Amino acid sequence: MIAFLIKRLFHALLVMFIISIIAFAIQDNLGDPIQQMVGQSVPESEREALREQLGLNDPFLVQYLRFAGNALQLDFGYSYIFNQPTTEVIARHLPATLELVFATTLLIVLLSVPIGVYSAIRPRAWLSRFFMGVSIIGISIPVFLTAIMLIQLFAIGVSWSPFPADTGWGAWLNELVSTDGGMPAYGRGNPVPVFGTWATNFASLEGLTYLVLPAISLASIMLPLFIRLIRAEMLEVLQSEYVKFARAKGISLRRIYFLHALKNTMLPVITMGGVQIGTLVAYTILTETVFQWPGMGLMFLNAIQRSDVPLIITYLMIVGLIFVITNTLVDLIYGLVNPTVKLTGKPA
Repeated sequence: MIAFLIKRLFHALLVMFIISIIAFAIQDNLGDPIQQMVGQSVPESEREALREQLGLNDPFLVQYLRFAGNALQLDFGYSYIFNQPTTEVIARHLPATLELVFATTLLIVLLSVPIGVYSAIRPRAWLSRFFMGVSIIGISIPVFLTAIMLIQLFAIGVSWSPFPADTGWGAWLNELVSTDGGMPAYGRGNPVPVFGTWATNFASLEGLTYLVLPAISLASIMLPLFIRLIRAEMLEVLQSEYVKFARAKGISLRRIYFLHALKNTMLPVITMGGVQIGTLVAYTILTETVFQWPGMGLMFLNAIQRSDVPLIITYLMIVGLIFVITNTLVDLIYGLVNPTVKLTGKPA
């Protein structure tokens, strides 16, 4: 285990080094930060003085070495937009993004496992066919379009009258297919402060209502993938010899499905899940923009629009670090779930 952690730490440092070079190299293509800071009316002499003061005229290698030396001290520079250290800006927006990702992950786990298992156990049932059909639709619709539809249906509301309104049954069906709206779909509301810059929506019922639509929207792109993956893996495991032998011994189907088969089904799901959880952080850019959720995704988009290079680089470094941490945790969990897997790479 110690050897594995040392090896992964070396890999993590190498990955972060590469990410830092790539992130720092693209800064010249992100626009002129001086123009965003001072506007059009400032004379060119003052612009050039400010550029010299910020070190933007230095060679690339000098700028990168200065950035790397400061980064080792957790100093990523000052945000041009907020005029604050970028780490403070990230720390203020990170809780909202992590909370949204956590709510989305919880939703995916609670729905994908039972639906995927049921669809594998009863593949010809009409409910299984319904789930598979809906999953195809979910994969096909972009996350931002899902977010807009959810806002229309549950925040604004839809009044639809396809049936005769002058009949009792028609009025009842019209009411059934219409929605009143009223769900919050803008911002986080009033999250409860917890510690420092950390505030949570999980501490109040009102806060949870603000989480519902963004979490469903963000889960819509990942949930179908996990349902289909669990179903496919479960179908394969149920055809294996040890499952057939367990049935022949008379072991209850519930024990076979949820103890023996599901455990082996979850191995590839854990591997995919770790990567996708990191990907969710990237997908939050679209979701947070539509719902104006004050997280890192919305902050990153504003930073790009206003050429806030230090904040953009810090965001990329933080997202890269999240990917590295999640992949390491996935490897550890994989080794715990499947004891035959040796983390050191030596044969079991």
